[in-house]
Amino acid sequence: MTEHDRLEGKPRCHCGIFGIFNHPDAAVMTYYGLHALQHRGQEATGIVTSDFDLVKRKPRFHTHKGVGLVAEVFKDPLILKEQLRGRAAIGHNRYSTTGASENKFNIQPLVVNYREGNLALGHNGNLTNFNTLREKLQAEGTIFQSTSDSEILLHLTAHSRKENQIQQIKEALEAVDGAFSLVMLTDTSLIAARDPHGFRPLALGKLGDSFVVASETCAFDIIGAEYIGEVEPGEILVIDQEGIESGTLKSYHLSKKPSPHHCIFEYIYFSRPDSKIFGENVDKVRRKLGKLLAQQSPVKPEHEDDRVVVISVPDSSNTATLGFVRESNKMGEDVRLEIGLIRSHYVGRTFIMPDQEGREFNVKNKFNTVKGVIKGRKVVIVDDSIVRGTTSRQLVRLIREAEPKEIHFRVTSPPIKHPCHYGMDFPSNAELIANRCDSDVEKIRQELGVDSLAYLSMEKLLEAAPSDHGAQYCTACFSGTYPVPFDRETTKDVNDA
Repeated sequence: MTEHDRLEGKPRCHCGIFGIFNHPDAAVMTYYGLHALQHRGQEATGIVTSDFDLVKRKPRFHTHKGVGLVAEVFKDPLILKEQLRGRAAIGHNRYSTTGASENKFNIQPLVVNYREGNLALGHNGNLTNFNTLREKLQAEGTIFQSTSDSEILLHLTAHSRKENQIQQIKEALEAVDGAFSLVMLTDTSLIAARDPHGFRPLALGKLGDSFVVASETCAFDIIGAEYIGEVEPGEILVIDQEGIESGTLKSYHLSKKPSPHHCIFEYIYFSRPDSKIFGENVDKVRRKLGKLLAQQSPVKPEHEDDRVVVISVPDSSNTATLGFVRESNKMGEDVRLEIGLIRSHYVGRTFIMPDQEGREFNVKNKFNTVKGVIKGRKVVIVDDSIVRGTTSRQLVRLIREAEPKEIHFRVTSPPIKHPCHYGMDFPSNAELIANRCDSDVEKIRQELGVDSLAYLSMEKLLEAAPSDHGAQYCTACFSGTYPVPFDRETTKDVNDA
């Protein structure tokens, strides 16, 4: 995720997860997997490995985690080669929410040792009944070390009186509501689990005699693993030595009937275009989003001397922009794809100056225009979403400085009107530009300062999403229809998985 996204208030996916079992360089493979998933979380990262201590004759967990990017936290090669020993590992990239980044106990994977042995957890999602469960456990004497909703899964597992660890984990997962894609490491196995709605993606792959799981398949590509399929909604998949030898993995299912509601925003924005999620290529879906947007809201040359150029807001809208341009040309519209915005890939975090001049400087520090492409042309900007509208407005001003004839803004999603309770960090209702402007597209157009503005309709958005096998999608951020109830008192301070 770029600094543009942070300033713009783009929805932030809280994390990416990775796990591998039965590999001699498990920590190294996990490092590369997390590196490929860096876009899903840039606040903190961690790896936990498991090996067998021949001297003490018992399994041991090794942990290294910290604040920062994967390459920063694991910059010392000895960490991966010597400290993180073992043939099994899980890893986690994390985004924090307000007030949570200072708490080092929030950095995952979370690790505990209880009566059944070691247990580590990496979580992508958000537990919607977290506060209710936390208050109940605290009343019973449970002490929490973090403000993360993920920790509750460890306590529920430890509290379970079921006879074996898998049944204890299953009972814990039965008690929670909301979104969870999990990797868990035990003394003998790697466990992958997904909530019955399958909100967040979780893929299964194979690398030689090793099994791997990850939020996205781009983590498989970097290590040369083969994609097998998805961990099913409501499934608990156990990968252990017995399964490796037999070639058959143990699979359990939660008692709640699977009711898939995949997060539609994974296709629009979160996932990398080279990934396969929910069984479909992200690139294919994004191209279709651009195609349908061109059909619904074309920008046509009105005069012979009109030169229409289409530019993307790098990098998340690049693929959809290709679809928009190709479809426009198929419809007979003479439009040209151009690189009109250049984004700096070497800009770290910068403080945000409070005045208008300072904010505009920050945008110019990340983006610059190719003036020869834009001057005198009718410019179409394609972006995946508009959240607060702050940076979109500043980008429009930046493009205006290059003296275009007109600016037209096209968005490959509907207006965002509602917060997410299933694993994304959205601004509050009041901060969303669609709400500030009473869902009036004309008011939003005026606030952004463009000649025209069009969003993709909900109908067309769902048309672009794969519908094989009866797949349904969560569109709560657009529609306000939530598939799973949530604690009304839930705050950002405690939901940061």
